Amino acid sequence: MKVLVFDIFGDYGHFRKFYTTSSPLTFSFPPPPTIYGLLGAISGKDKEEYLNIFSEKTKVGIQFLHQVKKIRMGLNLVETKGTGLKRPLSCKNPRTQILTEFVKEPGYRIFITHSDNKLLDTLVESIKTHKCVYTISLGLSELLADFSFVGFWDAEEKQNEIFIDMPTAVPFSLINSNGIEVQPEKKYIKEKIPAEMRPERIVTRYEDVLFDTDGKDLKVNIKKYWELENGTKITFI
Repeated sequence: MKVLVFDIFGDYGHFRKFYTTSSPLTFSFPPPPTIYGLLGAISGKDKEEYLNIFSEKTKVGIQFLHQVKKIRMGLNLVETKGTGLKRPLSCKNPRTQILTEFVKEPGYRIFITHSDNKLLDTLVESIKTHKCVYTISLGLSELLADFSFVGFWDAEEKQNEIFIDMPTAVPFSLINSNGIEVQPEKKYIKEKIPAEMRPERIVTRYEDVLFDTDGKDLKVNIKKYWELENGTKITFI
């Protein structure tokens, strides 16, 4: 199969964790449904249709290009309810400030494959020429993002029973029993992320994912992986 590889980056990112309410926290990286939204913006798919096009038909792998750094800032929100002659600012407390967590200077290498080769070719051409139909962002519309083409390579699925260095975030469902070689210089993090979502915005699959916050390779023994023709080994979430 063919795999499209490109980088996305920006000043800040926010990928809201599903279990937070009044003080939103962020995942360390964009989950697959967020990546589907990015692909939809690049290819010009409407927000009502992009999940039908990409969800369950796309495999996504993610590599960290930068160290994960998180900060918290207060967002000023304005009350916008009210119609007709009632002005939004006429309510008693029209403004509120919400403490929100952001990823600072995020950068990710994205590995994409899709069951529709024609659509994949269209994405390759758009990213190669740095064109997108809609403006892309890293989670929130205010957090503008940029992207750059890396490559478009053949990939082969492989299986093994030895430990290998893996640059991408690894789903726990792929890791064999006792399949993590803990190294003292690594900073291991596990996050439960939404992996698949229906157009009704209902998550159909969650995945526990392991990664290093400095973006270093993980030494793991996994059930299967994919090797690109340039020698890069990856996993899909």
